[in-house]
Amino acid sequence: MTELEREIAASIVEALSLEIPADEFDPEAPLYGDRYGLDSIDMLEIAVVVSARYGVELRSDDVASRNVFASLRALASHVARNRTQ
Repeated sequence: MTELEREIAASIVEALSLEIPADEFDPEAPLYGDRYGLDSIDMLEIAVVVSARYGVELRSDDVASRNVFASLRALASHVARNRTQ
C-alpha cells in the first residue's frame, strides 16, 4: 500500500468509524458492497472527506465517479492526479 493509500484508508476508517485497521484495507478490494459493508451514504461521506482533505471534487452519484470509488487504489490514483492540497 502506498503512503497516499494508507492516508486515505485512515481517513475512511476515521470518518466512517470502521472497525478494520487502515493497514488491513486491501487497496484492490471494492470499496462499495460486501467486503467492507459500505453503501452509497458511505460513498458520500468519503467524497466529503477526500474533498476537504485533498481539494478533489467527487460526486458519488456521477457515473464516472463509480470508477474512482471502485477501490482504495483507484480512489488514491484519482486523488494523486487531481489534488489541489
